[in-house]
Amino acid sequence: MLYNLLYPLASSVHFFNVFKYLTFRTIYAVITALLVSFLFGPWIIRRLEALQARQVIRTDGPESHLKKQGTPTMGGVLILAATVIPTLLWADLTNIYIWLALLVIVGYGVIGFVDDYKKVVEKNSKGLSARQKMFWQMLLGAGVGIFLYQRGGFSTELYLPFFKNIHPNLGMFYIPFATLVIVGASNAVNLTDGLDGLAIGPVAINAGTYMLFAYIVGNAKLATYLQIQPVAGVGELAVLCGAMAGAGLGFLWYNSYPAEVFMGDVGSLSLGGGLGVVAVLTKQEILLVIVGGIFVIEALSVIFQVGSYKYRGKRIFRMAPIHHHFELKGVAEPKIIVRFWIITIILALIAISTLKIR
Repeated sequence: MLYNLLYPLASSVHFFNVFKYLTFRTIYAVITALLVSFLFGPWIIRRLEALQARQVIRTDGPESHLKKQGTPTMGGVLILAATVIPTLLWADLTNIYIWLALLVIVGYGVIGFVDDYKKVVEKNSKGLSARQKMFWQMLLGAGVGIFLYQRGGFSTELYLPFFKNIHPNLGMFYIPFATLVIVGASNAVNLTDGLDGLAIGPVAINAGTYMLFAYIVGNAKLATYLQIQPVAGVGELAVLCGAMAGAGLGFLWYNSYPAEVFMGDVGSLSLGGGLGVVAVLTKQEILLVIVGGIFVIEALSVIFQVGSYKYRGKRIFRMAPIHHHFELKGVAEPKIIVRFWIITIILALIAISTLKIR
């Protein structure tokens, strides 16, 4: 909004020329997201408490979690506000990729909000059924895939990290592939959200990593030099990724151990969907497996656990997702959280290194 309103005035007021710089607007998107978090965080937590939107803790989980019973949840509302408001303020609102990403983030946030509201406010233990949530998630993801497939100039080729000459063209199969990336990322983050700050830390790191990739992919000269597929206009997503990273850090202020508020599905589904759609739009879909390695491991631990118990009658882990396995082995919760953050930072650096290793 500020870009669209103020940059045209640069011809008469030279100061407004700063709004043309993507780096300037990205930095202030991060700062704005932090300010929104700090200004509205306490108020939102009080409102959640007034609504009796309190976390219900599973009795079959680690005993240490029982003390978290009653902690306000649905704090993802704050994350959404701290992501959307800075994006609308600092991004170029004529950019279609910004609106596609916001559609997924807000849409998945609404799905999570309805599910959370039914469970914790209306005390409906079922909430949205798994089938209902998956239907709406897939509908939004497929909508993005169909739009991109029909959009002229957007490649349906798949670009693989570490390989510069292998670009399989998926054609119309890009639609289900894009859907899988978006839906899979959303649910993987949702599964990871089980300890204080465990999910939001890696989300912020992932968003910061994709902020860099969005900037590079949107710059034709830089992308061509680094031998990655340039996508005209996608650089604007750096502003959105900056807002996501700032929103993540702002929420971590309240969600760090011991948490004052949990994000709920409204936060985890929207953030995961946001990372997925940015990965698709920047043509760095496969890279999300590396950057978001923690989310992948968490999701696979659940899949393997369920599959093993169903077909072998035995569990692989003491409890899934895998962070609960480490808890039951006696590892302190803060140590698990920080170690997962460290692993995410290492994976992000490996992902960035693929810019030169091709």
